[in-house]
Amino acid sequence: MFTNKVVVITGAGSGIGRALAQQLGAAGARLALSDINMAGLEETLKSLPSNCKAQGYPLDASSWAAFQAHAEEVKTDFGTAHFIINNAGATLVGTVANSSIEEFEWQLGINMWGVLYGTKAFLPMMQAQREGCIVNISSVFGLIAFPTQSAYNMSKFAVRGLTECLWQELEGSGVRAVCVHPGGIKTNIEKAGRRVKAAGVDEATFSANAGKMLKTSPDECAADIINGLRKGHKRILTGNKSRTIFWMTRLFPNFYPTLMKHLA
Repeated sequence: MFTNKVVVITGAGSGIGRALAQQLGAAGARLALSDINMAGLEETLKSLPSNCKAQGYPLDASSWAAFQAHAEEVKTDFGTAHFIINNAGATLVGTVANSSIEEFEWQLGINMWGVLYGTKAFLPMMQAQREGCIVNISSVFGLIAFPTQSAYNMSKFAVRGLTECLWQELEGSGVRAVCVHPGGIKTNIEKAGRRVKAAGVDEATFSANAGKMLKTSPDECAADIINGLRKGHKRILTGNKSRTIFWMTRLFPNFYPTLMKHLA
């Protein structure tokens, strides 16, 4: 499925993006990898199989102009793209009251606009060749809302809405869209994330408890994503508590906030 296919991965400098690059490279894919952190991206490139064709690119996923230029670079270097995995992401810890508009804009710029930009930048070439797959990384926080995660929730719910719309719009086109909802994945996203400047007790409580949920390795998460792609799944649930949370929201849409207090 992936042999000689061109796979574009954003946020490939660490975590899930790096694990996806390693496993897809081993599966024979040609990789166009990007990250805003070039040091991390270089480490990813060094970790790939020796026979893997891969190219690294600096990319600010929150910039439409940068993404348009990136798509042209990939087309020049590889000829086309068969998969775009919109994985680049960040997190902001803050209640609605404590978060500034500028802090909301920073979060949405990466997690929401970045996914839309990646989709729009690579969709035309996929439609032209009537072959392609857009893989958008949402989160279990795209299934549930959680205190101090309003900006992150907004971004990940938006990713889910965009992808589920694409399911219908792309039907019969040869291009498909996949929404991934990782649960507690042991990456550095929480440590590398931002706390709002006006952070208080609520933000401190979330940060103190966040690590307890991060139990699934990026390698296991990446393997689940690739397995889901091979099976043709439209929605991929992976990671600690992801399936529990999915069914909780389906069965108890009005009461899950209470149930979440007891989910460990």
